[in-house]
Amino acid sequence: QVQLVESGGGLVQAGASLRLSCAASIPSLTSITMGWVRQAPGKEREFVAHMSWSGETTSYTHYENSVKGRFIISRDNTNNTLYLQMNSLKPEDTALYYCAARVGMIRFTTPSDFAYWGRGTQVTVSS
Repeated sequence: QVQLVESGGGLVQAGASLRLSCAASIPSLTSITMGWVRQAPGKEREFVAHMSWSGETTSYTHYENSVKGRFIISRDNTNNTLYLQMNSLKPEDTALYYCAARVGMIRFTTPSDFAYWGRGTQVTVSS
């Protein structure tokens, strides 16, 4: 059973930075994909970034176009934590950010590709 717990959200001004964390309880797996998906009020869930890896080797990372160059996804295998460093935040980044996971590697993802979800952490960016 995969369990995901997000933290690190908050209220910031435009241009600021935040780092989201996702503490993962993951059984021993050959390969896995973890990522971030966000949902703004009244909108559908939107893919943000993902990373696929096996052991210490990262095979794929992928970002949604609007966050490329501003957001960085990373992981720490020693404590099973996934991170999303968000820089130069904009009001349009305001959303509930979910950590999500699936077994196996995948090059490109959509929200429907993920099987496991956290409860989300709120990010609000004021102008």
